[in-house]
Amino acid sequence: MTATRPLRALLVNGSPHENGNTATALAEIAKTLEEEGIATELFWIGTKPLRGCIACGACRAKGLGRCVFADDACNALGDKFAAADAFVVGSPVYYGQPAGQLLALLQRAFFSHPGCVAGKPGASVAVCRRGGSTAAFECLNMPFQMQNCLLVCSQYWNIAFGREPGEAAKDAEGMQTMRTLARNLAWLAKNLNRDGAVPRPEGEPWTPTHFIR
Repeated sequence: MTATRPLRALLVNGSPHENGNTATALAEIAKTLEEEGIATELFWIGTKPLRGCIACGACRAKGLGRCVFADDACNALGDKFAAADAFVVGSPVYYGQPAGQLLALLQRAFFSHPGCVAGKPGASVAVCRRGGSTAAFECLNMPFQMQNCLLVCSQYWNIAFGREPGEAAKDAEGMQTMRTLARNLAWLAKNLNRDGAVPRPEGEPWTPTHFIR
């Protein structure tokens, strides 16, 4: 089984803390992916303001393939999703939800860069102090489920626990879950990109059905 080219995975840190526990979880994933022969790139969304989508539709109507607001990380992230062979998006848990700035960024990136994750193996990771992790994890998965993305699982939900920076490294099961996730992601990415692999099936034209006639 030979990949046609070197494979790259994008790891998105959706926390305002560059070196917090979300970064710790992603670092464990990155280390394992590198051991599996897959190069990794970390994209931290930073702490600068990130606007939500205003539903102007200009990215689609004008055929731009990009968000018209080019003063934040949206277009850079959309381009990186498009270039990657696989990805993992990590977020801290706030009030049982992923970080709001990350959700705003993902919504805009996916709408303005259609198809950027289609047919690619991807996963989300939630990191929390105590509770709300499964709700945040499910919320993170939902955009990918609408994008023809191939969601990758692990031996448990992709969750790690920790409060103080780096404390998640002490969560033995959480770190094992991250490593298992990375190996599963690597396995699928290699199979999808091997010589002679069956291409992704073509989808049907979208048939939007509204409930108000």
